[in-house]
Order: sequence, then C-alpha cells, then structure tokens
Amino acid sequence: IDNPVIDELAVAKGPGFIVCRVKSAFLQNHMNIISHLQAVVPPRDVKSEIIVVDFSSPNIAKEMHVGHLRSTIIGEVSCRILEYVGHTVNRVNHVGDWGTQFGMLIQYLGEEFSGDEYPNITDLTVFYKNAKARFDEDADFKKSSQLNVVKLQGGDEHCLKTWKLLCDISRKEFEKVYKRLDVTIQECGESFYNSKIPAVIQEFDDAGLVRVEEGGAKCVFIPKFQSPLMLQKSDGGFGYDSTDMAALKHRLFTLGATRIIVITDYSQADHFAMCNTAAAKIGWLETQKKSKGIIPRLEHIGFGTVQGEDGQRFKTRSGDTVRLVDLLDEAVSRMERNLHDRIADKKASITTEQVPSVAAALGYGAVKYFDLNRNPTSNYKFSYDDMLNENGNTAIYLLYAHARLESICGKAIDKHNCNVDDLIAAKKEIVIGDAYERNLAFQLQLFADMVEETLEDLYPCHVCSFLYKTSGMVSVFLDKCKVLGTPEMESRLLLCRATAIVMRQCFDLLAIRYPMRI
Repeated sequence: IDNPVIDELAVAKGPGFIVCRVKSAFLQNHMNIISHLQAVVPPRDVKSEIIVVDFSSPNIAKEMHVGHLRSTIIGEVSCRILEYVGHTVNRVNHVGDWGTQFGMLIQYLGEEFSGDEYPNITDLTVFYKNAKARFDEDADFKKSSQLNVVKLQGGDEHCLKTWKLLCDISRKEFEKVYKRLDVTIQECGESFYNSKIPAVIQEFDDAGLVRVEEGGAKCVFIPKFQSPLMLQKSDGGFGYDSTDMAALKHRLFTLGATRIIVITDYSQADHFAMCNTAAAKIGWLETQKKSKGIIPRLEHIGFGTVQGEDGQRFKTRSGDTVRLVDLLDEAVSRMERNLHDRIADKKASITTEQVPSVAAALGYGAVKYFDLNRNPTSNYKFSYDDMLNENGNTAIYLLYAHARLESICGKAIDKHNCNVDDLIAAKKEIVIGDAYERNLAFQLQLFADMVEETLEDLYPCHVCSFLYKTSGMVSVFLDKCKVLGTPEMESRLLLCRATAIVMRQCFDLLAIRYPMRI
C-alpha cells in the first residue's frame, strides 16, 4: 500500500473487522521525534480557551479531611491536562469563608479564647464543634452569633479581625496538604462574590424570572426540578444558590471563560444543573456566544465516596472524619518502612538518606493513583495494602517500571561505556525491528489519542489506563528483547529513554512524582 502510515490491510474472519498494520518507519519516526526533542509534543489542533476549574474548596476553620481528597486531585489533574494542550486555566479554590458559621465562631472564640496566642487549626476544629453545639442549644448564643454575621457583613473591625485570623490559620493548614499533593490553586472564596449578588438578583428580577415566595424569599424556578434556586432568603440573607450564580456570572463575563468545570461530590449534581440551566435561561450563554463565537460549556464532575472496609464513609475507629494530612503521611510512613527493608535485603538502588524523598513520592503517588485510576463517579474502598502493592495496577508498580528503564540506562554506562544522553546528542536513530519493539512503539504512539479522549470528560482514569498498558508493554519488551551488550543496544536504549519520557509526561499530568531510582 502506498501510504505513509499503513503497511497492509486485511479483513478479519467472523465479524468482518478491517485490520491494518502500521508501518515500522512511521513508528520509528514518531519515536525518534520523542528521543530528539526529549519531550512528548501535545496535540496541535486544540484551540486555546480560557477555562475555569473550581476544585478542592474546603471550609475555613475546618481541617481538610478525606472527603476533600477526590476534588483536590481530580481538579489538579484536570488543570494539568488542559494547560498541557495550551489552554489558559483559572484554578479556583471556592473556599467556604462566609456565612452564619463565622458568626458563631467569632462569638465562641471571643468567649473562650483570650490573650495574644492564636489557636492552631486542631484547636479550631474542636472550637467549631463546641461552637456548633452552643449555637444549637443556647438561644442567647445563637442570637449573638447571628448579630455577629450582620456585623461582619457590615465591616465591624473586631469581627473582620477575627474572621481574617480564622482564614489565615486555615490557609496555612490547607497549604500543608497542597504541598504534599503538589497542588497549585488560587483562593477565591464565597466572600469574594458577596457584593456581586444583589446585581445578579436584580438582573433575574428585571427579566421576570424571580418569584417572591411566602415569607419574602426570592426564587427562580427551573423546569424539571422540584425545588427552586433561592437567590435571597426570607430574612434577606444569601446562600449557596446566590453565591454560585454570582460566581458563574463573574467567571463568564469578567474572566471570559468559555468552559467552566466544577468538581464536587455527586450529591451536588442537581444544584449545579439548576445553576447552569438558570444561566442559559437568563441569556448569559447566548450573550457570550455572540461575544466569543461559541456557547460556553458549563460542566459538573461529580465524584463518589471514599469508603472504609465496611462500605461506609471512611472514618477513624472512633468514628471521626479522617484528617487528610494523616491519611497521606501514613502512606509515606509505610513506604519508608518498606524501603528500609529493601535496603537491608540489598534489593534497593537508593541510600538510606534518599528514603524520605523516595517514600514521599511513592506514598503520595500511591494514594493519588488508587483514586484517579477509576471512574470519578464510582465509590471505592480505601486500602493501604492494595494501593501500596508492588504488583498490579498501582502507582508503585508503574514507578518501578519507570525506574527499571532508567536503571538499564545507568547500567549501560557502567558496564558498556554507552551513555544514552550521548546517543541523543549525536542524533542516533531508533530502529524498530522486533515485534515487541513494534508493540511498545505502537502503544507510545497512542499517547495523543489518550490526551484527546481525556480532554472531553477530564477523567484522569484515561491517563492511568494508558500508563498501566504502557508499563505492561515495557515489562514484555524488556523480558523478550535483551538491551545491553547486543547489536541493537543503542537503538533499544533510545527506545527505553523515549518510553521513560512518555511515562514521565503521564506522571506529570497525574501530579505524581517519579524517582529515577528506587
């Protein structure tokens, strides 16, 4: 066949599928581009957009717990994939930093805490529970708390100072989690939109879409939904509906986003569907179509629950919510013990001094991959034993496969005086001859297809699946094709490096660190 890609075509027996064989020259060319550039070029036909990804979004004055894991890591991966292909991404942390809870916290802290020392976040978690109990049980305390909310919204100096204190302490604790997870995010919480809400309500009112219910609440009814969007409560206050509609308008018209993705648990799917429908109903999407030339895409990624072995929400033995920092650090501690054992058994390629950094990469990566390697909508049971397993579809297996490739390149220097970096600098070529070389090269060729598929729904499991299949191909290739000390050594070393480059790009998209030696 006179075709630059296809070598031959055949019709398979039975169902009648058309089977095509890709030319080795085409695969070689693709592998050599990766080798020479030392990078994987993203798809070129993606039109750059301004995109908002709303993820993580913990509450101020509360510690991040296991329930925040999925939104945080799925959001980070979504941002990385979008940025990789050239989109401008606004990484938004829509923190809960406004509302009645601050009235009760300000009141409780004022009564229980004095002096120049600031409480740490663990104290605040206890304070929050105690303040909530007082709020529910003590009518006078409740009234004072409600007055504090009014004062806070009115700019009262004492209330603002306490509120800022709570926010600052919380941010420092959030950052500990984000640093462990390699997450970059820009805070833009509920308080930011508070002043923008009245204009949004007026716009809906002017359009004749607001119905004033008994008691004075201002609502917008959405077809096919039983409950309305409540833009203003009967007491004149604002809730989630008000804030999210103001946020949606800000993102469309001020940030100029043509795609907005909000990542929360699945239980909020109806809420965001209502918000998105209301945005279309008021004409915001049509207005942006005239301005941008495309109708903005408003999406919600709803994820399932992290469960314990009993199939219920993952909690501590005492029934408390698991702190995210503790969950992550336990994975690292287990990996540290494992690596020390491997060093003692002379099965590791690292020193004792390198254990903390390698254990952190493997431990945090294992927790992330165990979550990301599944459809976000599904629930799953959290298991350290399963996620830290060196065999099977785990980050540990994948990272060892990558380290094996780099180990071979290191041995080539030590035993054969052949440096793959020198081969790359000399523009040496990869030659595809063996069937197992072809299979590996063909799998690497599918990287661009995987990226394009992932851009549609932003499910990280596509990247995980590709990476796992690639690692399997690596294992077969290395078992069947001897690399060192053969006539094909230079070509196969370059193929090893090209494969490692593709794997590293996948790890980068998944925000998983990759040690060169383990």
